[in-house]
Order: sequence, then structure tokens, then C-alpha cells
Amino acid sequence: MVEPLFRFTDPLVAGQTLQLTGPEGHHAVAVRRMRVGEAIALTNGRGLKARGVVSAVAPKRLTVAVHSVETIELPAVTFTLIQAVAKGDRDELAIQAATELGTTKVVPWQAERSISKWDGKEQKNRERWQQIVDEAAKQALRPWFPEVAQVQSSKSLAKQISESVGTYLVLDPTSPISLNQVELSTSGEVALIVGPEGGISEAELALFETAGAKRVHL
Repeated sequence: MVEPLFRFTDPLVAGQTLQLTGPEGHHAVAVRRMRVGEAIALTNGRGLKARGVVSAVAPKRLTVAVHSVETIELPAVTFTLIQAVAKGDRDELAIQAATELGTTKVVPWQAERSISKWDGKEQKNRERWQQIVDEAAKQALRPWFPEVAQVQSSKSLAKQISESVGTYLVLDPTSPISLNQVELSTSGEVALIVGPEGGISEAELALFETAGAKRVHL
């Protein structure tokens, strides 16, 4: 059985006994109903992963005996999702799925045709997205949790593209080039730009292309 994964931000050392408390401890006890003797995994979300067993259970608290600790490096090629802010929960479902597939960074983008607006609620919505990707990372047993960056405008995103050495791909159904025709480097960042419900405007497509992005279709 694969052990469930929980976040633990304090140092992790093989042979130690620690207390899992707070929201993670409550979730482990009340929701996952962990019991003494069951295997468990802990991560700091930055590549450090510990394995151990539950040695004691109390309300909202677990005692864990750590047996091993390992550091898992990021892959040579990292994947960034640049997701346009969308109506309802469409954007949230997208970042959840992308996290489960292995994305290492999520960038919210306030596109020209985004129906939903983050104006005045940037920090609150960013924290909401971070919570979603954190939970998705734990469900996918990932020792690296994606970082949710500051929300970008189309202009600031174009600047980011022009200053980056990574590969930026814009999903555009009118592009003659398929995603699987793009030759990628064996290292570095690959960023995928996904538009809102109304699609990416021609002005934005031109802006991103001028900055160095490639238009591709699925």
C-alpha cells in the first residue's frame, strides 16, 4: 500500500520522532483516520521526503517515527502552466490537473478576454490557487509542490517571455504547428500558455510571438 503524504515544514531527519499537528494532523486523524502502525510519508514540498510509521494517535495530532529521509531533485525539464483567469472553477480544475501531471510552477494570467477579474483580490485568489495545488500535489504524492506566482497582465507576461531562456508555447487552435512537432531542449523550463473562455486575442497572440513564444495547437 502506498503511504499517504502530508506536509511538514520543520527539519526531517531519519531516526527522529515528531508530532504532526495543525491542519495536517487534524486531516490525518479525522479524515484519513490514520492508525498506529500505518505507514506515512512527510514532505516539506521542496523535494525532501520522509517515510515512517504512526506510533501514536491523539485528537488532531499524530506521532510519527521517521525511518528514512531522501532528497528528490527536480527533473531536468520543468513545466510551467500559465493559466488565464477563468469563470467559475475552470481555472482551478486546470491547475489541479496540471499539478497532478507534474507542473512545477503556476502563473495566473489576467487575459484580455478573462470574464473573471482579480482586481483587488489578487492575494486572496493567489492563496486559494496555492491551496489547490498543494492539495493536488499531496494527492499525487509529489515531494515538490508547485509555486503559484503573482498574477500577470498580458504586457508583463510578454516581458517575462522576452527575458526568459525557456520555451514558451501558446495554445492556439489556428496555429499550423502541432504541440508534438515542437522540438524541446533536454533541460530548462517549458511554459504552456492557456487562454480564457473567449480565447486569446489577436493582439495578445502577436504580443507573445514578438516576445519569443511559439503558437501551437493540440
